[in-house]
Amino acid sequence: MDDSVRPRPAVLCFGEILWDFLPEGLFPGGAPFNVGFHLHQLGADVHVVSAVGRDVLGDELLARLRGWGIDTALISRHLGLPTGHVRAQVDARGDAHYEIMSSVAWDQIVVTHDVVQVAAASQAIVFGSLAQRSPFNRNALERLLAVLPPQAIAVFDANLRPPFDDLDLVRTLAARSTVLKLNAAEAARLAAGEPEWPGREEVHARALAARTGTPLICVTAGARGAGLLRGDAWTWEPAQPVQVVDTVGAGDAFLASLVTSLLGGRSSDGELLARACRLGEWVASRRGATPAHGPS
Repeated sequence: MDDSVRPRPAVLCFGEILWDFLPEGLFPGGAPFNVGFHLHQLGADVHVVSAVGRDVLGDELLARLRGWGIDTALISRHLGLPTGHVRAQVDARGDAHYEIMSSVAWDQIVVTHDVVQVAAASQAIVFGSLAQRSPFNRNALERLLAVLPPQAIAVFDANLRPPFDDLDLVRTLAARSTVLKLNAAEAARLAAGEPEWPGREEVHARALAARTGTPLICVTAGARGAGLLRGDAWTWEPAQPVQVVDTVGAGDAFLASLVTSLLGGRSSDGELLARACRLGEWVASRRGATPAHGPS
């Protein structure tokens, strides 16, 4: 089939949508939304499933998404809960540290009949661990996973953000997933209860695969590169040096590229890893999580 008429893959992005309060200003954020933004840029038919408040911050978030051409029909509005926000501080190396507000709209993501219908026709769902701090959302996610088509992929991005980092819950969610993506520090902690140890990414990925049964495990290691374990085959892609501005959203862009390649089904593991690394590096060289880039 000619690429110009190839159907756009439908991807559900479930979880937090919020404002990142950065020293330079306010930016739309939340890992599942960031992944959705980059998936949209890469040509996917993205449906963000989240919630915002009936407030000015919620109005502006929805306006930004519509301006980018991203569907907002599955984002619910709450009267009693405010739109979420995160205070992010960026250190001298460009790494971000987060203070996450509680009792916000995305703690109660409503799964309507329309959401279930879209999930039942999707090729993939992307979700993270942060939104699962809420039992309400854990039940909502289970409803969506239950109606996914058998061939669809469930992509779990394990963002461990203390104090919302229940490791038993993360391992349970990993076992429900087709693809597990996490960084090297998270892999070390989940697999062995140890600090990040450069060069042990494959060991940790294999330990997690044995424990969770997840078919594909991707471990990112920042300036060192990223690896993918598929079955018994481990593939590693070294990073290329860039001038880092901030790392906000770089991992989300990486994941969006990875998902796009997996859905396309025409790339080797080396090719899809290289493509994902290059996009993540490019985003790290730009300000904020959502710089425009278009298909790669």
